[in-house]
Amino acid sequence: MGVATVPESKQIVSGKRAFRPSSSIRHTPQWPVSDVTSDLTIEVGSASFSLHKFPLVSRSGRIRKLLLESKDTKNTYHLSLPGVPGGSEAFELAAKFCYGVVLQFTSSNIASLRCVAHYLEMTEELSEKNLEVRTEAYLKDSIFNDISNSITVLHSIEKLSSPVAEEISLVGRLVNAIAVNACKEQLVSGLLKLDQKFERLAPEMTEKPSDWWGRSLLVLKLDFFQRVVSAMKSKGLNHEIISDLLMSYARKSLQIIREPSLVRGSVVLDSDLQKKQRVVLEVIVGLLPTQANKSSTPVSFLSTLLKTAIGSGASVSCRSDLERRISHQLDQATLEDILIPSGAMYDTDSVQRIFSMFLNLDECDYEDDEDGDAVDESEMAMYDFEGPESPKQSSMFKVSKLMDSYLAEVALDSNLPPLKFIALAELLPDHARVVCDSLYRAIDIFLKVHPNMKDSERYRLCKTISCQKLSQDASSHAAQNERLPIQIAVQVLFYEQTRLKNTMMTSGGGGGSGGCGSSQSQFFLFPGQFPNRSGSGMASGAISPRDNYASVRRENRELRLEVARMRMRLTDLEKDHVSMKREFVKPSRRTRYGLFRKLSRGLNKLNAIMLRFRRSQSVAGNGKHIEEKTNSEKRFMFQKRRCHSVS
Repeated sequence: MGVATVPESKQIVSGKRAFRPSSSIRHTPQWPVSDVTSDLTIEVGSASFSLHKFPLVSRSGRIRKLLLESKDTKNTYHLSLPGVPGGSEAFELAAKFCYGVVLQFTSSNIASLRCVAHYLEMTEELSEKNLEVRTEAYLKDSIFNDISNSITVLHSIEKLSSPVAEEISLVGRLVNAIAVNACKEQLVSGLLKLDQKFERLAPEMTEKPSDWWGRSLLVLKLDFFQRVVSAMKSKGLNHEIISDLLMSYARKSLQIIREPSLVRGSVVLDSDLQKKQRVVLEVIVGLLPTQANKSSTPVSFLSTLLKTAIGSGASVSCRSDLERRISHQLDQATLEDILIPSGAMYDTDSVQRIFSMFLNLDECDYEDDEDGDAVDESEMAMYDFEGPESPKQSSMFKVSKLMDSYLAEVALDSNLPPLKFIALAELLPDHARVVCDSLYRAIDIFLKVHPNMKDSERYRLCKTISCQKLSQDASSHAAQNERLPIQIAVQVLFYEQTRLKNTMMTSGGGGGSGGCGSSQSQFFLFPGQFPNRSGSGMASGAISPRDNYASVRRENRELRLEVARMRMRLTDLEKDHVSMKREFVKPSRRTRYGLFRKLSRGLNKLNAIMLRFRRSQSVAGNGKHIEEKTNSEKRFMFQKRRCHSVS
């Protein structure tokens, strides 16, 4: 803070005051007192000041003009000054300055004094070192170079309710000073972090430099806050700092964010509050950093803004912008982030648009960033964007899990139309899911909550399940699920039997010549394989025929058990088929006959597969025993020849 001293003028006039000194000047000295009666009365608002012409005319060009234009022929003049910036308190300080009283400039009163000096035309043309020059000097020396003082002065201008601050560009200069000083703070903070990282000399900073002045910005009204943040963005301030400022201001200004119960529709906002919330929200969304910095704004905050936008009736462009931003970070979202209420239901349309925009993103967004740096094509070639470990595929897997969780949640809503649920289930491509158990669970919940679905809608919904991607437990449940269409149940059984057959073929060594050859190579050692070894050493490394026979018997026993289990499952399916023939009734006899015929064909295919499997097993078993016998005879003849040669 500075002190502006004014040379004491000659005390030739005096007067009595018709007002009570304000609290802002109670620390100043008393006015000069003389016996001369006042000859000028000035009304400012509801206050009346009894003053003298000479001190005011020598400093104020506006009062001089008004006195020259006055037609009052009496010795006492009466003037009215409407619209004085800062009201009677600011005019009182200016009048004291005209009388030579020492004024103390502070960040709280400098704005009103600068504006009232301009209003009263207290320039250098009338008097040297007038109030206008002194206030400008204080602004340059103590305000514009300090971010905290600049914010305080800008906040004090909001109380003036006068256009003078804009006319003299005081608001614009303060906004620019705040933005410039914020960038300087960012630069200093970056240098301190470098010193701490490489030199390890300074203690670690427990609070960011932007924390203390960022809290001061929250006291500003929306229009000034918007101008300050826009200036910061144009000056290149870090987007993370801007995001923090916007989040803090939103928590302070948006009632829906402060009271989460409003988001769920339990409380209805009145029209005036809703309009204010909508204006604040649209301004904050317009100030969000550009999408090039995806991680600067958390997806949870974007989701809260979207819920607020829907609840306050924000514009379509505002909601679309938020949906687009969320889609760019959808792989970082949680279930709570996409559960967007809309009255008593969930807003599935908004969620569908978000997922659609995520799927429509380019395969790799490697365009030039804001600094103009382009990514080299040779670096792009290093990545396999279609592989399971690629960033794109990893994000797709996360999004598919999020979608399945969302489907399971909204499936409990009995008022949700089936077509909307089907549209969500059909949204993701087949390669987005490795396992379809979560999708099957969500669909099963929806079928249970909506028992009166049309058969066409039920079949279309269940077609989204890739039966070959169901686990064994899910397949067993689906095969016995009465809510699934018959076609889907048969398809599940088909893939389950196919998987079982492949498992048995793999465990049985494949049943082919290649499998037997590889198996025999584990059990027997043939001549010439180890030429430097003696007969005793070679015999010690071979497996005896008795152990080999025991191993084959164990494998055959396991195969027979698997075949028995498969027969039991096939028997259960045939029983279900017979019961469905008896109980299932259709309006059209022709349609019923066609459905039974399709089911019978599916069962015949399964029987044929089982028959081929059993034949292949019997052939493989006979071939294996024959080959085992042949190898035993060869080995016996080889040992006999060896013994004969030794003798």
